[in-house]
Amino acid sequence: MAPILEYRDLSKIFFKGNQQVHALDHVTAEVQEGELLAIVGPSGCGKSTLLNLSAGLMEPGTGDVLYRGRPLTGVNTQVSYVTQKDNLLPWRTVEDNVALPLQLGDRVRLSKDERRERVTRHIELVGLGGFEKHYPSELSGGMRKRAQLARSLVYEPEVLLMDEPFGALDAQLKLVLQAELLRTWEGTGRTLVFVTHDLTEAISIADRVIVMSSRPGRIQAIEHIDLPRPRDVFGIRFAPGFGDYFERLWSALREDIRHGQEV
Repeated sequence: MAPILEYRDLSKIFFKGNQQVHALDHVTAEVQEGELLAIVGPSGCGKSTLLNLSAGLMEPGTGDVLYRGRPLTGVNTQVSYVTQKDNLLPWRTVEDNVALPLQLGDRVRLSKDERRERVTRHIELVGLGGFEKHYPSELSGGMRKRAQLARSLVYEPEVLLMDEPFGALDAQLKLVLQAELLRTWEGTGRTLVFVTHDLTEAISIADRVIVMSSRPGRIQAIEHIDLPRPRDVFGIRFAPGFGDYFERLWSALREDIRHGQEV
């Protein structure tokens, strides 16, 4: 099966003032349709840059980003992007925030009743039923993340890009939202690319994990996670094989850290 997303010999350099920042260096990888791919690595290794390139928000320096076999030449309207900050509009209620993607452009053409039904369904899907009329300031951090997820899913994108969406939350709430994410994703056939610093999180949810090196970002290791689905994120870390996956991925990260210290 042809990949839905493909990175071919991808490099990217930024300039901050006069300082050159080499974000990515000759990255080649594929994302298969319907898989949940997690990308882990140290800060500044180019993980977020890969998502920005996948969304067509920036252009590669060299190499190509392909979507369904065609090079991206602009904003990728087939993907939805969940950033680290929830970026909900504070003057709009939960239902109005979730409805926003259906009101922009002409990609989704729905009647008023169809739009209302889809918004209601996705609010219920993420467990926010009863909070439709609440404003972001009236929600907890976890509830705002749920609203952001509903807004990202409401126009039913082919690919969902997530950039450390649970990174600032406490451990217990992270587990709850990981379980919520898997519940909404499993069985849909949608593709999910999930960036995280947390190895346990990556192994718990992903089909494959890519480990990035420190800057400039290169692919250090790729691990296929052969754990049964549906996944119970609360107990998966005690499953046979979980520790082996963690050790191999941590070894790849540790080797990169050791190499960086030697250099």
